[in-house]
Amino acid sequence: MLTVPRAIDPEEISRETFDSIGRILKDRCGFSLDGYKDKCVKRRIGIRVRATQSPTPEAYGALLSRNSNELDHLLKVLTIHVSHFFRNPTTFEKLAYEILPLVLRERCLDRGIRVASVGCASGEEPYSLALIMKEQFPDLVLQGEVSIEASDVDATTLELARQALYHPDRLKEVPPDLMRRWFSREGERYRLSPEVRELVNFCRTDLNDEPATGPRDLILCRNVLIYFERSRQETILNRFADALGPGGVLVLGKSESLFASTRRRFRTICPVERIYQVI
Repeated sequence: MLTVPRAIDPEEISRETFDSIGRILKDRCGFSLDGYKDKCVKRRIGIRVRATQSPTPEAYGALLSRNSNELDHLLKVLTIHVSHFFRNPTTFEKLAYEILPLVLRERCLDRGIRVASVGCASGEEPYSLALIMKEQFPDLVLQGEVSIEASDVDATTLELARQALYHPDRLKEVPPDLMRRWFSREGERYRLSPEVRELVNFCRTDLNDEPATGPRDLILCRNVLIYFERSRQETILNRFADALGPGGVLVLGKSESLFASTRRRFRTICPVERIYQVI
């Protein structure tokens, strides 16, 4: 008779076990659970408890301490990356035709335009920005005045981003003319042109570390803050304001917004697309 592992209630994971798993992740992967919503993290740990058929969360913790493969599996579950090119197309339309021209007008650009994509997953968002730059601002690109820094907490995902080889599912929002110009088919996947890839620099960054990002004119951090406790969100948003400086622009996810002290540091440019400018 087949025994189906039962689902784990987050409340079954004790504070001691949770803290122990957190220490393993920090010591061996450099990934900190500080600031993340406990219930969300426990739910994802529960997925792996069930997948490994561990009888208890404590037994799973013991497995994790001795099994590096399982550590990789847990890290992937905790840092789920779901993205595609031009995700939320209206946001990118706003960026291409209104926000980037605004930034270019208002900022002192003797050192070029500096953009950050925080929580970049496997590169779809920063590469979408790079495509916009190539299409809309080719002179700036030719002059070497465009810098896009993309960061994520998962080193494995970042390596995939550098390869820039994508399944068609990730490319559904890419206009056909851009597909023809900037992608080449390799088997069942498509690789982005080196001309576009070279505009993006990838680096591993944990939002729990300081600073959140270096000086920037535009920061995109979409659908990342929702995983953090409210107090940590506020800290990160204030760091973004510091990095951007007056006139800099921040783009959040559709379910994210400013609150508390951060409302005094930004003005709203577009409430629908969650776009804000530092005061």
